[in-house]
Amino acid sequence: MEIQSFHEPQSGTWTHLLADGAEQRAAIIDPVLVFDSVSGLVGTTFIDNVLNEASQAGYELEWVLETHAHADHLTAADLIRRRTGAKVACSAGICGVQENFVRVFNMTDTETDGSQFDRLLKEGDVIKLGSLDIRVMETPGHTGDSIVYLAGNAAFIGDTLFAPAFGSARCDFPGGDAGKLYDSIMKLYQLPADTLLYLCHDYPKDGQEAVCRVSVEESMKTNIHLRAETSREEFIAMRTGRDSQLNLPKLILPSLQFNIEGGAAPDSESNGVSYLRTPFNRTIEDLIKGES
Repeated sequence: MEIQSFHEPQSGTWTHLLADGAEQRAAIIDPVLVFDSVSGLVGTTFIDNVLNEASQAGYELEWVLETHAHADHLTAADLIRRRTGAKVACSAGICGVQENFVRVFNMTDTETDGSQFDRLLKEGDVIKLGSLDIRVMETPGHTGDSIVYLAGNAAFIGDTLFAPAFGSARCDFPGGDAGKLYDSIMKLYQLPADTLLYLCHDYPKDGQEAVCRVSVEESMKTNIHLRAETSREEFIAMRTGRDSQLNLPKLILPSLQFNIEGGAAPDSESNGVSYLRTPFNRTIEDLIKGES
């Protein structure tokens, strides 16, 4: 098993390239498409680099694996699918996310059955990658559709947990739940102590290197939000308090529209241009609740 990790600095996101080196089969986990919200332009340099590394290694890309519908960056899943023929998989929980945000953005032509993806995954499902078995673990809390991919002694954990210095992810998005996140993290802590948790994000300060992985043992001992001895009540109180002070991610509006479609751009309009929507003078929270 071979793993390469690539850090996209604008969103602080890690994209991971997982491969069965013997059979030259590979998967890309949480690929990023860089988006400039001011100009509306996308950049492919980052994901081009990941694809070039895979090509130079002689890998055949079979899967794009999403850990959840991201709210802070656009996914490059559909771009990779169109270029390479790789299939795109995510949690079956995506359907609930689609139902929420189709309503928010009035995306009346968008299906909410997950059909934009090639495979919808549940707890215990296995994806074959050459001789590797990638097992799915459901880890709701940050979002309702969060999942972890287990391969050998590696776990690709999405936003279920951050590096020890950053703690844990917010739970105030629709479908999020601090109690469920606590349970999911404790589920990760039941893995062997030397299991390597591959992160989806890290936000290093100037001069520091981004951290792409941490062992279960290290996280249990040093994570600032949830150590082995942290109680459920303590975590819920901490997480709820922090979340009440957080601003929304800068790219939440374009990201969710784009990502619930599996990374496919909106259909072009009569002038040949695709458009993303911005609710005017309305909050996502109000739109989710259906308030006028």
